[in-house]
Amino acid sequence: MVDGRSQALLRSGARPGDDLYVSGTLGDARLALEVFRGTQSLPGPAFEAARARMECPTPRVALGQALRGIASAAADISDGLVGDLGHILRRSGVGASIDAERALGLLAARSGPERLGLDDDTVLGLVLAGGDDYELVFTAPAAAREAVQAASRSSQTQVTRIGRIEKQPGLRLLDARGQLMDRRDESFDHFK
Repeated sequence: MVDGRSQALLRSGARPGDDLYVSGTLGDARLALEVFRGTQSLPGPAFEAARARMECPTPRVALGQALRGIASAAADISDGLVGDLGHILRRSGVGASIDAERALGLLAARSGPERLGLDDDTVLGLVLAGGDDYELVFTAPAAAREAVQAASRSSQTQVTRIGRIEKQPGLRLLDARGQLMDRRDESFDHFK
């Protein structure tokens, strides 16, 4: 019999050199909220897709189970990527860098041909600090890339490698040239 605790995905296992991944797409629930607030507008089909992500998130239980024994650390993304990744970084005593170009590709609503008129700064804000995505952020050793992809396939859940865990504490966002971007995104606050 396998001890369930030995298979648990904890926030405290990330190590320098690990790859950083997220499941699914990020930012669409927050985009729907901003449409409701009147700060953004979307054409009907795009809004309905974003609204569905906000009102009916898909729990990533199958992926979490498939990642047992592969992922070094994991957390669900309910308060935004920055906030929930921050829990992993603090508990593991490490830092991370995120590739901004890969992060920009995580907003499903922007993947259509019209790109919805959302500029990169807005998209990064939605992806990094939007809440209620209920996706997973996780780390795994670089040597486990094939195993991560196998877990993705077996759970029928898209995963995207967006960065890397580093020894230096803190979270850094890097542009396409690998240069540090000056952003201060905070986690989503449900009570604001």
